[in-house]
Amino acid sequence: MEVEEVPVEPDVPVVARLTDARRQRSRDEEFSAFMAEAEPLLTRTAWLLCGDAHRAEELVQQALVRTYVAWPRARAGDPLAYARRTLANARIDMWRRRRREVLVAPDDVPGSPVARAERGQGPGHDHAHAERDVLVRALTRLSPQRRRVVVLRYVLDLSEQQVAEDLDVSLGAVKSAAARGLRQLREVLAETADGGEEK
Repeated sequence: MEVEEVPVEPDVPVVARLTDARRQRSRDEEFSAFMAEAEPLLTRTAWLLCGDAHRAEELVQQALVRTYVAWPRARAGDPLAYARRTLANARIDMWRRRRREVLVAPDDVPGSPVARAERGQGPGHDHAHAERDVLVRALTRLSPQRRRVVVLRYVLDLSEQQVAEDLDVSLGAVKSAAARGLRQLREVLAETADGGEEK
């Protein structure tokens, strides 16, 4: 008696699961590559927005989680712009929850003499980071909205339109906040340069 071999069709759900697993793996790999590239820039932006290294790390984590969840939509456009906007929105959410800015002690600011001493950097780094420290301290004196606009527009060098899209505000609001923020920043920096006491 001869047994006839019947061709076995692959189990469709198994094939579909394998394809989904491959897609998920490539999505994860793609997002991991994006995250490795974008994380330093997002961390710097977050720190400039909130003035605190720990809160900046929190904001970046929140922004990256939200970006991962919406990765198909984010990668269809500009993923970095999507992550920046998510970061700015997370900062706004945090501000709304806390309703006031709590600034860190000057010795906790990255680049301060205490922080550099903890990392083993000598006094030769003082001059290299002095201007940045003055700028960051001046930025902390701006309102949160002005600080966000100034950081995105002038530190990250985004166009007014990109800033408006990232913050979900009108172009006029960006122009107004940028002009007022720069004027206030100039006043604070002039006050600091004249040896004035920071408030």
